[in-house]
Amino acid sequence: MAYQISATKLQAYQRCPYAYYLRYERKLTTNEFFGSAALGTALHQALAQCHRDWHYRHPLPDLRWVHHCWRQHSAGLTASQVSEGLEILENYYHNFIASEVALTQPLAVEGKIQGYLQVENLEFLIVGRYDRLDFLADGLELIDYKSSREAKLPDEMEMDIQIGLYYLALEQTYQQSLKYLSLLFLRTGEKIRFEATEAHKERVQEMISNLAVRLRYDRGWDATPGEQCDRCTFARYCSAVTANPAPLPETHAKSQLQLVLNL
Repeated sequence: MAYQISATKLQAYQRCPYAYYLRYERKLTTNEFFGSAALGTALHQALAQCHRDWHYRHPLPDLRWVHHCWRQHSAGLTASQVSEGLEILENYYHNFIASEVALTQPLAVEGKIQGYLQVENLEFLIVGRYDRLDFLADGLELIDYKSSREAKLPDEMEMDIQIGLYYLALEQTYQQSLKYLSLLFLRTGEKIRFEATEAHKERVQEMISNLAVRLRYDRGWDATPGEQCDRCTFARYCSAVTANPAPLPETHAKSQLQLVLNL
């Protein structure tokens, strides 16, 4: 079985190899809490239907189509969430649909990314998800909807990792290069494009190669002290930030690691 890697895991590895080792190799539990995102989920589903199910026999849908899609996915929300979501989608319609000459049919919506990379006789399965994938004249544009109230850009390093990993996987799947990774902030109507290059892919390949060596020999999981230590769940086990770190608890983790033999 291939070793599964995602942008989230690779970003965690870049921040601190030791925290990555404790979370993903030793399978230590964390106290992280993820709140409900019902409105965001409903918005994503409505937009997916809006672009996926439009018949495309006419250049543009009218606003009634957006209202129809919203009704299909807003049933479980509160009255205020339904009203808020409708306003967000109407703004989306005016900013990104009504202003176009014609609505372009996407290559895929709510899709899964999958690719493979073999390093150090280890096979990595690259996984991820996206909201929409558009075909451009000179490549692909991956669009990620953001429903958060604040239009906050991700850390530059984390963005570069996501671009590189998606570049690698999409190139294998569609034989087309990723041209842009775009963040579309639904509440503000802002769309921010990040250009994807071969350099992003090469950097990610180098990172996975570095990770592969650590996995292969199960050593070199050194901590990387920094600002992230203040909010790290595993600080009590880390000698880099704790004078007398607690011993690691016993776990029954089963490694995903499997060698690939070149016969």
